Amino acid sequence: MEYRRLGSSDLTVSEISLGSWLTYGVGVEADAARACVERAIDVGINFFDTANAYGRGAAEEFLGATLDGLERDSYVLATKVYFPMSRTDKGLSAEQIHKQLEASLRRLRTDYVDLYQAHRYDRNTPLEETMQAFTDVVREGKARYIGISEWAAGQIRSALDLPDVVRIVSSQPQYSMLWRKPEKHVFPLCQSEEIGNIVWSPLAQGVLTGKYPPGSPPPADSRAASESMGQMMGRWRDDDVLDAVQKLKPIADGANLTMAQLALAWVLRKPVVSSAIIGATKPEQVEDNAAASGVKLSDDVLQAIDDVLTAVL
Repeated sequence: MEYRRLGSSDLTVSEISLGSWLTYGVGVEADAARACVERAIDVGINFFDTANAYGRGAAEEFLGATLDGLERDSYVLATKVYFPMSRTDKGLSAEQIHKQLEASLRRLRTDYVDLYQAHRYDRNTPLEETMQAFTDVVREGKARYIGISEWAAGQIRSALDLPDVVRIVSSQPQYSMLWRKPEKHVFPLCQSEEIGNIVWSPLAQGVLTGKYPPGSPPPADSRAASESMGQMMGRWRDDDVLDAVQKLKPIADGANLTMAQLALAWVLRKPVVSSAIIGATKPEQVEDNAAASGVKLSDDVLQAIDDVLTAVL
């Protein structure tokens, strides 16, 4: 496993990180989930990402129990705030940031998180209030650093321009071979401002592993076949996308990589990407994905990928 600095922070994170959206505490049986975390630690993954909204606290509770007993400085722990936890508990007001962080810390069984992230931008709360509250939790020692997820470049810029508030060190956008939107505005801003990117869904929710042939039902043990985990796949299940993905197989074979490793190495080719979050349901997936760390793709391979996928981007 290779490691990268997370933006301007002093956090060093594994190039592959383990997430818990739709999986741990909800979609994956507890023993299998624990096995994934244990395998992640074995292969050198030190960065675990979650959110209060994942399973309404269930993912945090699972991680808290699973990581309990490990030396706290041996792993980097990130969670998020914004999405509803009840009819009235939602958003990024100062009250909610403090309230939700306290609840997250209890579930995670820790005194602090290394990274506390705004899960989305809150248009109903003044940005100044949000950033001041984040500044306060850092000063209180309950969060070491602040990050954001799925903020537009202009929103990030506005937060950076505020005086006397904590500085954003990370961004968490969706990014994959099939979803390249951050390349236009977010990545250039992050590059110039030393903001690291922790990209989510780098495998397009498993589609880029090639396990979903066009015109066929999904494998019974796959994310797409799960009622709780397969609801967000959208266009990734369209036959034209699946057909294009199948054409990546010879490229991966030629590079002596699995399809997942090819997709992960593709997102990690950019220095502005600090880590790629995987969402494994089996330990074997963790091990396979982790092997993408350190892989360098040639210009010929990168061009071949673009030639295959251009029609569906």
